[in-house]
Amino acid sequence: MATGRTHRPATRSRGIPEATVARLPLYLRALTALSERSVPTVSSEELAAAAGVNSAKLRKDFSYLGSYGTRGVGYDVEYLVYQISRELGLTQDWPVVIVGIGNLGAALANYGGFASRGFRVAALIDADPAMAGKPVAGLPVRHTDELEAIISDNGVSIGVIATPAGAAQQVCDRLVNAGVTSILNFAPTVLTVPEGVDVRKVDLSIELQILAFHEQRKAGEESESAASVASAAAAAVATPPPVARTATDSGNGKGPDGDVPAVMPA
Repeated sequence: MATGRTHRPATRSRGIPEATVARLPLYLRALTALSERSVPTVSSEELAAAAGVNSAKLRKDFSYLGSYGTRGVGYDVEYLVYQISRELGLTQDWPVVIVGIGNLGAALANYGGFASRGFRVAALIDADPAMAGKPVAGLPVRHTDELEAIISDNGVSIGVIATPAGAAQQVCDRLVNAGVTSILNFAPTVLTVPEGVDVRKVDLSIELQILAFHEQRKAGEESESAASVASAAAAAVATPPPVARTATDSGNGKGPDGDVPAVMPA
């Protein structure tokens, strides 16, 4: 099976926008679920809803792949799974190394989604000598002294950094110097890399902070709405409704005797 080092996907050369590339895994996930249910075809509206995008954007994205669907029928699910997998480079073997086998690194090593999506964990690497040789997810942990040899022997082009922030840049530099050209960074720090090296950062604390912002905004909107209702209620109480006058009220337009108007129309 081909390795990631010798076979690079043609996405960039075909001019597919980065925003479209970022959505392709969403489409693939939705399509894979349909395939597992033996659904043969899917409309753009159904697939867009499953992927969380609008149908016009989906059709535009698929046009970059040369897929336009069939009017009245939709898209062939199995063909789209293959087409997107090929575009993302998932029809070949991508050996990956994970550096930093603490709680997070061990959890990543045990994640079953790597193998099912075309990624093979070639090695687990940690700087702690006490970790060397310990099995994690069926693989023995290797010491960082072996990093360069592991990358060379396995043809690794993708590295995952799950170290503490203070060690991340040094690990990154060693990975790049050894030939790694794509890095998935879980360390809470920004990495500096040379031209030609791609870095994707995953920071759970930032995602939680963004969610906290939205929660605070929703709470503020609810408070404003409640305040508006309370203000309207207070205004209604402060302003008594007009009193309906009856025929016996004083100043009701009757004459001095209260029987007939003082002035009658001619």
